[in-house]
Amino acid sequence: MLAKKLFICLFLFIFSVNAFAVTPRSAGKYKNWESYVAETDKGKICFAQTVPTKSAPAAVKRNKSKLFVTFRPSEEIKDEVSLTSGHDYKTSSVTASSGKRKYSFFSQKDFAWLLDDQEEKKFIQLMKRATDIIVKARTTKGAETTDHYSMMGFTKAYNTAKKACS
Repeated sequence: MLAKKLFICLFLFIFSVNAFAVTPRSAGKYKNWESYVAETDKGKICFAQTVPTKSAPAAVKRNKSKLFVTFRPSEEIKDEVSLTSGHDYKTSSVTASSGKRKYSFFSQKDFAWLLDDQEEKKFIQLMKRATDIIVKARTTKGAETTDHYSMMGFTKAYNTAKKACS
C-alpha cells in the first residue's frame, strides 16, 4: 500500500513535469467522455476523461474537476482510476457513489485514487453500468464539494483508450 502511494506520488511529479512538454491528442469524443493519447519520453499514455455535469457549491473556488481512467503500458499500468475535484483534499475525504455502491479514495494534494487493482476493476464495471457517479470530497479547510459525472459514453471512451495503448 505504501509502495503504491510512493509510486503514485513519483508518477504525479514525473507526469506534471512531462505534461508541459506533451499535449495529449483526442482519440475520440463519446457523449460526455473523451479519449486521449499522449507520447512521452516514458512511452505512450492513454486515458478516458470527463468533467462533471454539475458541481456544488458555487461558493468554493476551485479548478476544473475531472474523472479519469488511464493506461500506461510501458509502466504496466492499466485501468487506473483517478480524479481531481479541483482543490487540495482533506485526508481520507473522497468518496464516489452510484446507487448503493460507495467507494473510498485516498488522496494526495488535489488528486485521488482507488486503493488497489481489484477496487479499480469493480469501479470500472460500475462505471460501465451506471448512469452517473457522484463524487463528494472535503477541501483542506473542511468545505464539502459535490461533483456529478455522467457515464454516457464512458464504455466507448474507455475501450478507445484501452485499444490505443494495447
